[in-house]
Amino acid sequence: MTIVAARVDERMIHGQVAMVWTNTVGANRLMVVNDEVVHDDMAIQGLKIARPAGKKLAISSVAKAIENLQNGKFAADQVFVITRNVPDMAKLIDGGVPIKSFNVGNLSEKPGTKKIKPSVALSPDDIAIIRRLLKQGVTITAQMVPNESKTSIATFIDKAE
Repeated sequence: MTIVAARVDERMIHGQVAMVWTNTVGANRLMVVNDEVVHDDMAIQGLKIARPAGKKLAISSVAKAIENLQNGKFAADQVFVITRNVPDMAKLIDGGVPIKSFNVGNLSEKPGTKKIKPSVALSPDDIAIIRRLLKQGVTITAQMVPNESKTSIATFIDKAE
């Protein structure tokens, strides 16, 4: 199993992920990881519909994703890991999933968050997690689309603070 890319995107699978990102990173499997989504039948159906033709899809809780990614369940696949939020991505990394870099694509503004760029708003907890992961050597960018600059998310956070 090769994790070809990892992304935090609250919309999970949508046009940009389904068509642009998946093809750019060469994934043949999308793995959506979120503890709430696995219990939401409507969200699951939406993800199945949004799955690009010819691509495999796994929808997992964080714990199940860690188990499956470590036990070789997807050994033959080029996996694109997508989490709905920053804490879920951190749990995967902290759980031993070999994610060395990830992209934060879209997190909408909500009460208690700070907009760091037009498509990304982070809570103080998100920022603390990102800073910790950066210190651990994880590369984190903030890109909407692949042809956007691969600027470290720290640059956007520092400008916003």
